Amino acid sequence: MDQVFKALSDGTRREMIERLTRGPASVGELAQPLSMSLPAVMQHLQVLETCGLVRTEKAGRVRTCHLEPDGLRMAEDWLGGQRTGWEHRLDRLGGFLDSDEGKRS
Repeated sequence: MDQVFKALSDGTRREMIERLTRGPASVGELAQPLSMSLPAVMQHLQVLETCGLVRTEKAGRVRTCHLEPDGLRMAEDWLGGQRTGWEHRLDRLGGFLDSDEGKRS
């Protein structure tokens, strides 16, 4: 999971993930709006592949990239658990502050 968050900490890689949510894309299609060289894009793709966020297939001379939702799902599940825990804590704090005991402090 640490690799997923490290991969998502980079804006370029997040932009690539956002593009792939619309469907598969070739490396060239991913590189076009990024204003960077193909080797640089390939390095970013390697990071995304290694952590399981993206899968690539090569057919002839074209490498096509696909989003792997399971990689994102793991991060989403962890974040959801954190959110639930904090919501519970804040609800308890709100209840305390609304109580007579909280108003006396």
